[in-house]
Amino acid sequence: MNQNLIEEYQNVFQTNSVPRQFFAPGRINLIGEHIDYNGGHVFPAPISFGTYVVAEKRSDQKLRFFSMNFPETGIIECDLTNLNFNEEHHWANYPKGMIQYIIKSGHELNQGMNILYYGDIPNGAGLSSSASIEIVTGVLLEGLYDLEINPIEMIQLGQKVENDYIGVQTGIMDQFVIRMGKKNHAILLNCETLEYHYALLDLNDYNIIIINTNKRRDLSISNYNERRSQCEQALSDLQTELSIENLCQLTPDQFETYKHLIKDATNQKRAKHAVYENARTLEALKKLQKADLEGLGKLINLSHTSLQDDYEVTGLELDTIVSAAQSKEGVLGARMIGAGFGGCAIAIVKKDRIEAFKRNVNEIYYKTIGYDATFYTASIGEGAREITRECSK
Repeated sequence: MNQNLIEEYQNVFQTNSVPRQFFAPGRINLIGEHIDYNGGHVFPAPISFGTYVVAEKRSDQKLRFFSMNFPETGIIECDLTNLNFNEEHHWANYPKGMIQYIIKSGHELNQGMNILYYGDIPNGAGLSSSASIEIVTGVLLEGLYDLEINPIEMIQLGQKVENDYIGVQTGIMDQFVIRMGKKNHAILLNCETLEYHYALLDLNDYNIIIINTNKRRDLSISNYNERRSQCEQALSDLQTELSIENLCQLTPDQFETYKHLIKDATNQKRAKHAVYENARTLEALKKLQKADLEGLGKLINLSHTSLQDDYEVTGLELDTIVSAAQSKEGVLGARMIGAGFGGCAIAIVKKDRIEAFKRNVNEIYYKTIGYDATFYTASIGEGAREITRECSK
């Protein structure tokens, strides 16, 4: 793969030089969905799929971007002096935004770059390809320009790209786990304080299977921002009597006591999901530490039910694939992951049942939806890093 990327880079940019290489993973989230922007806890892990970048400096101030995933867009070019959002630049707005905010934060970039991207994260699948692009760009800038960027600063700049540059009001989970990921570990992250705890992800005789519904979602035109607004309104209603800064400061019991303050019934459902999902996530860490995998699986199933009924972000494809997965022998639990409205689910499946699981679940899915799902075995990898030296070993 890495030699192929170098050869493609040399072909695209018409050079014989050997660029440096960087990688940032995608992510899964075991549990804790749609609560990172509500001040809750999430439990993500970096995966072996991700975004590869090969790049080198130029002698001028031009930035030239090329993606092997979108070859039809050709080389997208801009200048270090004009990094504003441009709809015609498509996917390249993500690295452009990251470069702009790193410069604005006080880091000096005095030369342009040729940059080639390749991602093996299924595009639009909800495994956080956009945050992977942002963070790999940050790590790339650190390496090429000898910058010292605090990891938390880089994470926050990546979130700022999503929120302010692209205009999608995501939380901080994706960038955090992609930058701070640790092999074979998940991270319990408090999204309000950014306190975090690494947890060994030992599933014994089970593997995490990623199931791509192959229904592409586009986060910027989904109902994502609407859900966030509904939670903010619910919080505002609760704050008429409660001194809280976010929904996830409430326990489920406290929520049941004060939920009448939330005037709108739909907003009340959204808030219920946030509060109960946060409690499930904290409980999930305890289950994992006790090696209670059946208990973990039950919490994962409950998470999907809440996302389906209270948060309403699943849809026919995700509900079909999760229902099929939950019904199969050797499955501890399954649920949608990511923003929803398409994308992926995960299932914890006994290793000796994986092939039968894929075959049987896909048969149900195809009969209902009319096309196949795609299955991946999730390997939990490292966070973002330069891989030039790794590749030369």
